[in-house]
Amino acid sequence: MSKLPTIDEALRLVLESVRPLEAEDVPVGEAPGRWPAREAVAAVDLPPFDSSAMDGYAVRAADTPGELRVAAQSAAGRPAAAALAAGEAFGISTGAVVPEGADAVVPVEVTESRGDSVRVDAVAVGDNVRFRGSDIRAGDVVVRAGSRLGPAQVGALAAVGIGTVECCRRPRVALLATGTELRRPGEPLGPGEIYESNTTLLAAQLRSAGALPEPLDAVADDEQATRAALARGLEADVLITSGGVSVGPHDLVRAALSELGAEEVFWRVAVKPGKPVVFARRGATLVFGLPGNPVSSLVGFELFVRPALYALQGAAAPGPAYEPGLLAAPLRRGPDRDELVRARALPSEEGMRLEPVAGQASHMIARAAAADALVLVPRGDGELAAGTSVRWLRI
Repeated sequence: MSKLPTIDEALRLVLESVRPLEAEDVPVGEAPGRWPAREAVAAVDLPPFDSSAMDGYAVRAADTPGELRVAAQSAAGRPAAAALAAGEAFGISTGAVVPEGADAVVPVEVTESRGDSVRVDAVAVGDNVRFRGSDIRAGDVVVRAGSRLGPAQVGALAAVGIGTVECCRRPRVALLATGTELRRPGEPLGPGEIYESNTTLLAAQLRSAGALPEPLDAVADDEQATRAALARGLEADVLITSGGVSVGPHDLVRAALSELGAEEVFWRVAVKPGKPVVFARRGATLVFGLPGNPVSSLVGFELFVRPALYALQGAAAPGPAYEPGLLAAPLRRGPDRDELVRARALPSEEGMRLEPVAGQASHMIARAAAADALVLVPRGDGELAAGTSVRWLRI
C-alpha cells in the first residue's frame, strides 16, 4: 500500500490546482469578506486639506498666548472665505479647513471667550492640525491584492474616494449528498434511515467562506442516478460530495467521476477523521469527495475546501489559519495519522486553552455542537500532556 499524503502534502496538491476566478467590480459597501484582485490606490490625499483635530480656534502660534479678535468661523464643509491675519483667531470645528495664515488650533476648553475676542493659551506650530496627506497620499496603495477586506479596509477605501473594488467573483459550489438511507430533516424516518445533515453543514461552511452553495437533491446508491447527479454538479466551479468515497459496494462516487472525465489527484489522506477524502478536477472544476460521516465532512472542509475557496477568490494566504493555544487536558497521539480533535476554546491569562469535548467519533455531530475549535494532534507515540502548546482552527 502506497504511503498516504499528509495534510500539508494534500493541501499543496489542492492549491496547485487552483486558479483565481475572473474579477468583477464590487461596490465598496458590499466588499467585506472579499479579496481585491489588484492593488487599490487612493484617489485623493487623506485628509484632502489641512483640517482641525479639535473644536476651538485657528490661530498663528506666534500670537499665543494672548487675546485675539475673533474674525470669522470655519465649519466642517463651510470653510472660511478669508485668510487669517496677525492678531486674529477663527472659530473652527473638528474636521473643518484650517484657514490660510493659521498654523495651529487652540482647543476651546483652554480658551476664555470675551465677546468679540478670545483669550488663548500658548500653542506650537502644528498643534491640533491634521495636515493634508498625513494619512495617505493620492496614488499610494490602500489595500494589497489578495488581502481580505474587513470593516477597516472598506472604510479606508471609501475615505479615499474608491466606490468599487475589483475582486475575484464568488465561486458557485454544487453540493451532493449520496446514500439511499438519507431523508430530509422534518420527514418521517423509515427503518434504517437517517436525516441528511451534511448539505446543511457544508452550505453553512460555504457561506462563511464567501462561496455560493447550490445544493442538489440527495441521490440514492444507484450508478445511473449518481452519474447523472455528478454530471450536473460538475457544471459548477466546485463540486462537493458527501458519502460514497470509501471501498464498500455502494461507494459509487469515485468510479462515476472517472467515467465523467474527472482526474483524481488523490484519494485518502493521513488524517483522522476524514481519511477517505477525494480530490479531483475536470477542466477548471474542482471536486472534493468528502466522507459521509458529518464530522469527517466538517474537518475535510476546513483542511482542504476552505483554503481552495479562498484561493479561488484571490486570497494571498488561503490558510488554514491555525492559531496557538494550550491543551487543557491530555490527548493521546496516533502513530500513523494526524488528528483533529473537537474542543472548546477558553480564554485564560496564559492564552487560549483548548478543552476537548466528550465523544470524538466521526459520526458524533451532536457532540461537535459543543465545540468551537479543532485541535491539531500530530502523529506520534504516547500523549500530549495538559499545558502542551498546540495549533488549532476555529469552527
